[in-house]
Amino acid sequence: MQRVIVLLLIASLTTPAQDALNHSTSDCVAFGPKRETAQHSQISASSQMTVQVAALLPPIQGKSTVATADAVNLIDTHIFDVMQQNGVKPAAASTDWEFIRRITLDLTGRLPDSQRVISFVNDKDPDKPTKLIDELLAKPEWVDKWAMYFGDLYKNNSTNAQIRRYVPGVVAFNKWIRESLTANKPYDRMTRELIAASGTDSYAQGELNWLAGGFVTGGPVQDVWDQQAANTAEAFLGVSSMNCVLCHNGRGHLDTLSLWGRNALRTQGWGLASFFSRTETLRTRVNPEDANPYYWRVQQNTTRYRTDYPLNTTTGNRPAREPLEQPRQTTYSPVYPFAGNGTWKPAAGEDYRVALGRFVTQDFQFARATVNYMWEAMFGLGLVSPSNQFDLARLDPENPPANCPEGTPCELQASHPRLLNELAQTFIDSKYDLKKLQRLMVTSRAYQLSSRYEGEWNPLWSKLFARKQVRRLMGEEIHDAIASSSQVIPTYNNAFWGPVNWAMKLPEPLATPDGPNGAVARFLNAFLRGDRDDEPRRGDGAIAQTLGLMNDPFVMTRIRSTTPNGLLARTLTQTDENLVNILFLNALSRYPNDTERATALANLKSGNRTQEAENLFWSLYNKVDFIFNY
Repeated sequence: MQRVIVLLLIASLTTPAQDALNHSTSDCVAFGPKRETAQHSQISASSQMTVQVAALLPPIQGKSTVATADAVNLIDTHIFDVMQQNGVKPAAASTDWEFIRRITLDLTGRLPDSQRVISFVNDKDPDKPTKLIDELLAKPEWVDKWAMYFGDLYKNNSTNAQIRRYVPGVVAFNKWIRESLTANKPYDRMTRELIAASGTDSYAQGELNWLAGGFVTGGPVQDVWDQQAANTAEAFLGVSSMNCVLCHNGRGHLDTLSLWGRNALRTQGWGLASFFSRTETLRTRVNPEDANPYYWRVQQNTTRYRTDYPLNTTTGNRPAREPLEQPRQTTYSPVYPFAGNGTWKPAAGEDYRVALGRFVTQDFQFARATVNYMWEAMFGLGLVSPSNQFDLARLDPENPPANCPEGTPCELQASHPRLLNELAQTFIDSKYDLKKLQRLMVTSRAYQLSSRYEGEWNPLWSKLFARKQVRRLMGEEIHDAIASSSQVIPTYNNAFWGPVNWAMKLPEPLATPDGPNGAVARFLNAFLRGDRDDEPRRGDGAIAQTLGLMNDPFVMTRIRSTTPNGLLARTLTQTDENLVNILFLNALSRYPNDTERATALANLKSGNRTQEAENLFWSLYNKVDFIFNY
C-alpha cells in the first residue's frame, strides 16, 4: 500500500503509567515502592499522550459547541474558577464534528452514524448538544458500553488465578448487570444486591458471582472473607489500601502513601471482614461425577458458619490471626471501619451482609468514589487519581489535615475537593441515578473543551482539566468502529450467549467467540483488554496494535471493494469527490480537510482507481483520529 495519507505508529505513543502501577512486596499485596508516584505518573502519562495525539490531529474545521441546557453547571463553576485562580487559560471548545464523535464513543462505545453527524452539524438549535446526549443515554448501546465498564470494575471473568465462574456464570452476571442498567436501577440498590446476594446457583442468579469472585484457595476461610471485604472496599469505596490493612497495621507500611492508611489497624480490617463471617461461598459440581465444571452457592448463616470472625489461624495467604488480649477475644465482631466512629454495627438479628450493604451505601464515601469512577471514565483522569486509592483523611476541604507526621502526605488529595463533594451530594440527591450523573458531567463546558491547546502546555494543568484528555479506543470499540464504518457486520454465534454482532456486547474479554487463541481474540487482545484479574485494561499503544490495523484480515477484508455489501463496494460508483467524503465521514465522522482531499483525489486519478480507493480506506483506519477519542 502506497501514498496513504497518514499512518500513525501507535506503538510510539506508549505511556509510562503502567510501570508506576506495578507492585510487588512481601509486606503488602496492594502497594509497592513506586505506588506513591502513581498519581503523578498517571497525570504525566495522560498529558504526554494528549500532547502527542493533538499534534497529529488535522487542522480545526467547523464551529465550536457549547452546552446550554443548564443555566449554571456546578462542574463549570468549580473547574473554571480553579483555572482562573491558577492563571490557566482553558482550551477552546471542541467543534461540532469532534463533539458528536467524542460523546457518542464515550456514552455508547460506538461511532456516530454518518447521517446523524451531518444532521447534528447542520442543526441550528443551540440546545442540540443536550438533546444529543439525552438521545444517546436512551440507546441500547449505552447499556452495552456500561455493562462492559461495570464488568471490568466487578472483574467478571470466567477464569482467574483463584477460581472459575465458567462462561455460564459470566453470562449470568453480565445479564444481571445489563438488566440493572436497562432498568436504570439506582446504583445504591445495585451495590446492596451484590453485597447481600444469597442463593444456590450462580449460573441462574447472576449477582452471586460478585462474592464468588472473592473466593481464595489454599488457606482458611478467613482468607475468603478478607478478600470479599477488600473487593467491597475497592469497588464501592475506592479504598484499595484495605487489602493491605487486612494483613497488618498501616503504620510502617502505608505512611508515605496514605494518612488514613498510616493510622489504620488490622482489627479494622477484621471488623469489615466479619460482615462476611457467616457467609459460606461453596463450589457445587454441575455433574456429581466430575469435579469440573462447577457453579457457586453463596449462603448466609449456614450450620457451618454461625460465629463472628475467628482469630485462630497460623497458615494461609495472610499473616496469622491470633486472639486478642485484655480483654481476651477469640472472635471479632462486625464493625464498619470507614464511618460511624465504630458505632455502625448490625442490629440484633440482622443479616450481616444486609447491614454491610446498608452501611456502604449510606457512607458518603460511596457516592464520592462512584462519582470519581464516572469522572475518570468521562474526563480521562479522576478528581482523585488513581481512582481506587482514596485517602479518607485528606478529602474534607472544610477540615484539611494538619500537623501530619513527617513523610506522610498532608495536602488535600482531590484536585477539586469541593467539586468532588458537591458531585457526590448531587448523586445522592438524584437517588443514585447513573444516567443523571453522566448527563451532568457531559453537559458541562469542561467536558466539551478541545484536546488541542494553543500556546505552551504545562503537564500539571491536566489535573485542572484545562483541555480534553485523549484516550485510545478500547479493543471492543475499535472492532465495532471498523465493523460499523465498513458496514460489514460480523455475526458471532455461541451456545452460551447466542448470536452477537458487536464486540461491546461480549460478556468478558476472555469469552471471545472464536476462543482465546482465535483470530478475533488476537485482534482484540492487541489493544490490551486485560483479563479482569491480574491484567487490567490499559490504553497504552503496542506494536501488535499497529500491525493489526495494517494487516489483520478483520481490517483487510473490510477495505476491499470485492467484499459484498461493504461500504466501498457500494461507493465506487460515486464521483471521486463523493467517494472521498463518504469514506472520511464513515470512518472519521468528518469530511477531509483541503490537504487530505487534494491528496486523496490526486491518488484516485493517478493509477488503478479501485486500488487507490482501497488504499485510502485502509489509511483512514490507521489515522490518529480513528484510533483515539479526542
